[in-house]
Amino acid sequence: MTDLIKAENLTRYYDQHCAVNDVSFTLSKGEVLGFLGPNGAGKTTTMQLLCGNLAPNAGSIHINGIDLLKNPNAAKVNLGYLPDTPPLYKDLTVNEFLTYCGQLHRVPKAQIAKALEVAKERCALSDVADRLIGNLSKGYQQRVGIAQAILHNPAVIILDEPTVGLDPLQIREIRLLIRELGQDHGIILSTHILSEVQESCTHVQIIQAGRLILKTSINDLNKQLQATGLNIVTRSPMDVDKLSLIDGVTAIEVLSPCHVRVQHAEIGRANPPEAIAAMIVSCGWGLQEITPIQNSLEDEYIRLTQSQTPL
Repeated sequence: MTDLIKAENLTRYYDQHCAVNDVSFTLSKGEVLGFLGPNGAGKTTTMQLLCGNLAPNAGSIHINGIDLLKNPNAAKVNLGYLPDTPPLYKDLTVNEFLTYCGQLHRVPKAQIAKALEVAKERCALSDVADRLIGNLSKGYQQRVGIAQAILHNPAVIILDEPTVGLDPLQIREIRLLIRELGQDHGIILSTHILSEVQESCTHVQIIQAGRLILKTSINDLNKQLQATGLNIVTRSPMDVDKLSLIDGVTAIEVLSPCHVRVQHAEIGRANPPEAIAAMIVSCGWGLQEITPIQNSLEDEYIRLTQSQTPL
């Protein structure tokens, strides 16, 4: 199966500053890729490269098998793009604007009416089709922006922070729309909202200082975030040296003689939490509390981005 996006060794400089440094990844049909990174990390530049708005200093981009640099017009037919500020003409009605966008996308004249109906239905715009865009709520304006991006039925849809400024109900509706679109397209979703990635995406990647520092599926990420630590409180001081000898214990943070945090890894059939509890009981330290420490995507994001040295 052909990758809908295949980016290889992308590098982009602004004068002496390397904004994107040797970035490679792929996107397939049915994947919704959450693209995360701090401000200034190279996220927007990468998306501009993928859309053909910027040229890389090095590397290659193929969109649905077509070389974007060598054959940009043919490659861009397969792209739909919603920037962080939707490019809307607010003095036009929804129908007028989407008709204009259909012409820009070179949808054949005989097919524009059908393309409009499909896009409006998918984005729930049929009831506001004759209203001025400027009179619509922010949520509906975002829907119009997404509709123009999918009007020509592109293989790849790139959405740059599509839920910024929306209320909770509007955010839920846009997330649902993104999941539905992800069934038939490949989608890249840029966002600062970490919960949005876990709820809407199948894959996630994090960029920091121009480099990709994480590429994984949401399922694998959730496995990594499962509890691998314990918060332990005892009545009497613990012998940390003894605890450290238990198979699977990787680190111990001593908060007080009777309060520690233990990091552990699963090793074969070993069960570190069970072994730790058994040792505390057998040594008579008086177990008062043993609770798992659950990591979050926010914890992992902060850990990864703060551990990287800027270029």
